[in-house]
Amino acid sequence: MREFTFQNPTRIIFGKGQIQSLRDQIPADARILMLAGGGSIKTNGVYQQVREALSERTWVEHWGIEPNPDVTGILPALELVRSERVNFLLAVGGGSVVDAAKFLAGIAVTAGEPLALLARGGRFTGALPLGVVLTAPGTGSESNSTGAISNRATSQKQIFSSPHCFPQFAILDPECTYTLPAKHVANGVVDAYTHVLEQYLTYPTGGMLSDRIAEGILVTLRECGPLALLEPDNFVIRANLMWSATLALNGLIGLGVPQDWTTHHIGHELTALFGIDHARSLAAVMPSVMKARRQQKAEKILQYGARVFGIQEGDLDHRIDSTIQQTRKFFESLGLQTRLGAYGISEADIPRIIANLKGARRVRLGERLDVTLEQVAGILKDAI
Repeated sequence: MREFTFQNPTRIIFGKGQIQSLRDQIPADARILMLAGGGSIKTNGVYQQVREALSERTWVEHWGIEPNPDVTGILPALELVRSERVNFLLAVGGGSVVDAAKFLAGIAVTAGEPLALLARGGRFTGALPLGVVLTAPGTGSESNSTGAISNRATSQKQIFSSPHCFPQFAILDPECTYTLPAKHVANGVVDAYTHVLEQYLTYPTGGMLSDRIAEGILVTLRECGPLALLEPDNFVIRANLMWSATLALNGLIGLGVPQDWTTHHIGHELTALFGIDHARSLAAVMPSVMKARRQQKAEKILQYGARVFGIQEGDLDHRIDSTIQQTRKFFESLGLQTRLGAYGISEADIPRIIANLKGARRVRLGERLDVTLEQVAGILKDAI
């Protein structure tokens, strides 16, 4: 393992009925802006719980945060922050709402145009404090300092990261996820699963404990993902999914080990250009990345196959092929397509995707930065 420093200041408040603890997490004199999406929290009871917890507080609301939020859609909330003298943000929703809140927190106190700050990857000089009430697990954004914001005017989805953007707290009540549409549940499982793979499927570095934790999350997602679709109000299943998604991207399993975010970088461009759900872009790309990098990742793919799928019979090539196929089957068992052709993408679209990666300065990918854009084009061709 390599040297590392682990600094994650987010306080996790996990369990049934924990939204009521909001009143204990936010300063009494705070002027709060609640950010939310399309209104589902009003039908599942979450909004009512938030209102009750904040009944004695000063707060305003901003609705309409979209999936894969566009930067221009966040600017009205910035005006609200200024006009209402807001000094605390509360994101109530899934990863898109949390990412929007993080970006808003940074641009609210950092000089410069929001578009320019996004283009520079979130070099914020500070940020408003923020908290999270999570309703859709998957992205892990509730417990890290990174986010992704779209700029639809330029057909880009850009990643930003700042140590100022860690949520102060995240309330995780598994009961808040009971009414999620099956599609959103499946997307969250695949997103979290891919997060783990991209920190795990690299090359051995002696991170034995990190590997075992990662494998534990993968096995839990494999077991609980399909069950969550069959038993939507099973608290134990929902709780394990929620906790797995948080652990998948709170920084823990990536400590001291190499990471490969090739699939995510490609996936972001697929979302930006074609509007494919983030998780569905990952499901369509990850098997082809594994196939293209089978030689460089052979030891970890074999370990993954043996420990997560129990694949131990046959020669090396057979076990690698079987592991890639089992990964594909798992994604498909949740209802996700694993071919880009299913979304109408053809080889003719590959140059546009490559151009977007180049525009985002993603010209060398992989854990060793040895995946060229020419190789990415081959991955995309295979994924179609």
